Amino acid sequence: MILETPEEFLAALNGPTALAGLDLGDKTIGVAVSDGLMSVASPLETVKRKKFGVDAARLLEIIQARNLGGVILGLPRNMDGTEGPRCQSTRAFARNFEKLWPGPISFWDERLSTVAAERALLEADTTRKRRSEVIDHVAASYILQGALDRFRHLRTQEL
Repeated sequence: MILETPEEFLAALNGPTALAGLDLGDKTIGVAVSDGLMSVASPLETVKRKKFGVDAARLLEIIQARNLGGVILGLPRNMDGTEGPRCQSTRAFARNFEKLWPGPISFWDERLSTVAAERALLEADTTRKRRSEVIDHVAASYILQGALDRFRHLRTQEL
């Protein structure tokens, strides 16, 4: 089920659960996961894109192996906030993935997530080769962490 707002997504979860964050690129999918308390996102892996069916099968393996309760997709809005062709592609991926997996799927604005990930890797003095290997799943963790922080804020408002 695709949910547009953080409030709807949080309501669809059965309490705190581990989540996946995805950074969809043309050639790769960066994957990050959270802990079961939904507090910390960690980079997991980068999936080399092939066909949708193959990509989705790998994502479903990860979801099942880690017992994940929801998926957050990075939504690559333009800098002015509008949605272009990359957003349409991400929404199409979500619609297709929704047919294969019944759990909640939502989006998080990913503007500048790759820039932040690149900056963090540079500060960590990571080699250029290593940065190219890990940038996508590090960016996915930035996307997921942004959503987790919003969920934490929403939960504290409820109390």
